[in-house]
Amino acid sequence: QVQLVESGGGLVQPGGSLRLSCAASGSIFSINFMGWYRQAPGKERELVAIITKVGSTNYADSAKGRFTISRDNAKNTVYLQMNSLKPEDTAVYYCYADFVNGGSWGQGTQVTVSS
Repeated sequence: QVQLVESGGGLVQPGGSLRLSCAASGSIFSINFMGWYRQAPGKERELVAIITKVGSTNYADSAKGRFTISRDNAKNTVYLQMNSLKPEDTAVYYCYADFVNGGSWGQGTQVTVSS
């Protein structure tokens, strides 16, 4: 089992930036990929970005050009750098670790973009 601890959420103005962190512990060797998802109130949870074990990345169209997912293997941590934030980015952001036979979610961290 992998435990995921998220941090970095908060309140920012439109156009501002945040960096989310997801620290993983446990059997991290079994992870296929990790990603960031978000869920706004009353809406489905949606993919924001993923990074695979070999380092390839993929982004939702809404995130391309503004968000960057990265990892620090020495710290067992995945990051999501979010720039040029918009009010529609407001959501609870969840870290996810995928395994062959399931996955693990972080607790979520609130991101609010508002004036």
